[in-house]
Amino acid sequence: MKINKIKINSYGKLKDKEINLKDNINIIYGENESGKSTLLKFIINSFYGISKNKKGKEFSDFEKYTPWSGEEFSGKLEYELDNKNKYEIFRDFRKKNPKIFNENMEDISKEFNIDKNKGNEFFYEQTGVDEELFLSTIVINQQEVKLEKQEQNILIQKIANLVGTGDDNVSYKRTIDRIERRKLEEIGTERSREKPINIIQKNIQELEQQKVNLEKFENTKYNIEEEKNKLIIEINNLENKINFLKEIKLIDEKEKIEKEKIIIKENIKNNNQEKINSIKKEIEEIKNNNINIFDKKIEKNKKIKNKLNKKLILFFILLLIINILQFIYINNYIKYIFLLTVPTFLIFYFIFLNDKKNKIKKEEKIKKNSEEKINFEIKNLENQINILEKNNSEIEDETNKLKNNFNLKINLEKEKIKNSFRNKIENEEINKLINFENINLEIENLQNKINNKKIELHTLDLDKKNIEPQLDNLSKIEEELFLNKNKYLDLKKFDRSIEIAKSALENAYEKMKNSVTPKFTQNLSENIFKITEGKYKNVALNDSEGLLVELENGNYEMASKLSIGTIDQMYLSLRLSMVEELSDEKMPIILDEVFAYYDSNRLTNALKYISEKYKEHQIIILTCTEREKNILKDNEINFNVVKL
Repeated sequence: MKINKIKINSYGKLKDKEINLKDNINIIYGENESGKSTLLKFIINSFYGISKNKKGKEFSDFEKYTPWSGEEFSGKLEYELDNKNKYEIFRDFRKKNPKIFNENMEDISKEFNIDKNKGNEFFYEQTGVDEELFLSTIVINQQEVKLEKQEQNILIQKIANLVGTGDDNVSYKRTIDRIERRKLEEIGTERSREKPINIIQKNIQELEQQKVNLEKFENTKYNIEEEKNKLIIEINNLENKINFLKEIKLIDEKEKIEKEKIIIKENIKNNNQEKINSIKKEIEEIKNNNINIFDKKIEKNKKIKNKLNKKLILFFILLLIINILQFIYINNYIKYIFLLTVPTFLIFYFIFLNDKKNKIKKEEKIKKNSEEKINFEIKNLENQINILEKNNSEIEDETNKLKNNFNLKINLEKEKIKNSFRNKIENEEINKLINFENINLEIENLQNKINNKKIELHTLDLDKKNIEPQLDNLSKIEEELFLNKNKYLDLKKFDRSIEIAKSALENAYEKMKNSVTPKFTQNLSENIFKITEGKYKNVALNDSEGLLVELENGNYEMASKLSIGTIDQMYLSLRLSMVEELSDEKMPIILDEVFAYYDSNRLTNALKYISEKYKEHQIIILTCTEREKNILKDNEINFNVVKL
């Protein structure tokens, strides 16, 4: 795979820039701050997209390379795979996904997988190289090969990491140590103390003991609940009995009321009869008393009249005799005057007689009026007697009717009440309750029992309330125990995961040592032999002593004792050798200022080795000096120069 052409519309400090690249070696020359690193970022972002994530840096790539003046933030890159298929990528970096065209200028963007986070994964599908692998193998930066004397052990470790694990940032031994340390710090062991698993085990033991101590309160609560339920049932039964008795009492009261009604009606009837008798007696008395009084009075007046009449007649006879005698014996005028007494007496007599007659008539009239009044009064009294007798007849009918229906009605209502309570009270109890004579006393007794039961119930509630805090603690302890057990299981799972990871890492390391590491060490040995012109022959990785190098005399020396320049060459050669392994494509090799600290001899050897060893790869060298160009020219090695 190779890059043929780069067209930058605007990206960072680069604007309206076109770059044509060729096979094998391409030197991109420019002074410091001319845009070499920006160009490298453009190539990477064209293939993988630009990130808006700062990743611990002050600015993200998007923020860093977005044009300030608002120009079109875009560009195009043309590349060719080993099968000669050519493609063009056009990216508007403000958009997530690029447009991908084949050599017929057909948009094939949708033929590739689009990840929601990474975007279109066309380049990964074509080469099998993701961005991380691209940056760790294909692109080699200056800061990765420049080390001072005191830092050479770091580079030695990187080489050992590459040889041992295939990644210069991954050390098997350090990884195992870190895993063990993490396991110890984040989990702990059976022998450790005050580590998470030890603390949780201790917590579980303490919580288990507390749970055992508190579970007795749960049993007490269960017993209290049982007693409460029994009391509630008993109270309900007693209340049912009271309700039954109250309803029976209502029936009895109705019965009493009905009986009272009958008694009242009978009393009314008796009272009426007494009134009738009294009125009859009164009528008799009225008749007797009034008639005798008037008769006696009239009789008396008649007797007085007769008696007086007799006296007056005698007086008249006497007066008449006197007049006759005086008329015979007296001859003067006096006899005539005295003669006037007779008519006077007669007049007086008739007046008196008439007066008596009038009185008698008046008395008779009064008697008659009185008799009429008495008759009217007697008639009224007789009417009262008729009304009372009629009322008594009606009362007797009603009483008979009440007496006839009363027992049937009461029995039906009692049976109805009994049926309504059959599901609440047993038949024996019903029969017993219904026969109580003093219902009020029984209700009072039952109510006293209910009150006593309620006192017991209240006492149980207080007991329950007293143990509830303990039960709350039990609930909290159980929850805490559950959480701690889950944490313990999580730690155990984590421990198993770590052991599985360790086992997988050990297996991978063994596999690496048996398959990949020999190939790396062979490639590294060949590279070192050629770059150092045979000064160092073989390189080996030893678990105990680390990276060893075979000297010309056959002796082995620890790599840490080599010169910085040699270590730099060793690291570069190993990184280059990895390019062959990462993809089926012959991926380009991008070297960004990697030779800045090489002397002329080492640089010559390195360039000659790269041009011969990796002639099937496109080599892109970014540099701020002309040393590479001059050495290639002096050694008649073909190259292409691009000046920024």
